[in-house]
Amino acid sequence: MSPLVEARRISHVVVAIVAAFSLLLLGAALGLLIRVPSFEHAAPEATATDIGFSQDMSVHHQQAVTMATLARERADDVAVRQLAFDIETNQRDQIGRMQGWLSIWNQPAQATGPVMQWRKETGEHQHGATAMPMSDGALMPGMASSEELSRLGSLRGPEFDVFFLQLMLRHHQGGAPMAEYGATHAAVPAVRALAENMLGSQGSEMELMKTMLNQRGAQPLG
Repeated sequence: MSPLVEARRISHVVVAIVAAFSLLLLGAALGLLIRVPSFEHAAPEATATDIGFSQDMSVHHQQAVTMATLARERADDVAVRQLAFDIETNQRDQIGRMQGWLSIWNQPAQATGPVMQWRKETGEHQHGATAMPMSDGALMPGMASSEELSRLGSLRGPEFDVFFLQLMLRHHQGGAPMAEYGATHAAVPAVRALAENMLGSQGSEMELMKTMLNQRGAQPLG
């Protein structure tokens, strides 16, 4: 078999695997959303909160996955690499669920207007951790700037571990109010449950990161 034919065969296999994985994610999302209807209770429809939360939190999670993937490969301490693996795995799964829901609702993967509009419309305001300017001029709480990501990519050894922990702690802190609002105001039970799960898992991770920073004589970012 020629190298060109072999390369094409491998490409087809990869495409098939990706397609199958996407179908599994969509199936999982359907399983979480679909309920057997009853005569007494109609299944709730997705509201602006359900949709906006899923869109914005997917973007927020994706940056955490990016940083965690880098840390899993580069962190000096095995404990930091394990934390990064846990964050990457958990948040990839959550992105898959949220994107599956958005597909079911026939909604775009990302907000087409200003981010966080699903909270602004109900009188909520962004607060807390430093946020990164998005392309539309809005802010996403807790996210690292492009300069901070570049600096993280340039570091090695213990310095990398400390800065990763600082950025990820701030990232979790910025996402917490988003998850709290989703857990309280989303109409779809599966969305509320996922938001509650985020609060629990990331709350534990935040405490761990604070401990790790203290062990290294470092402080969280202001």
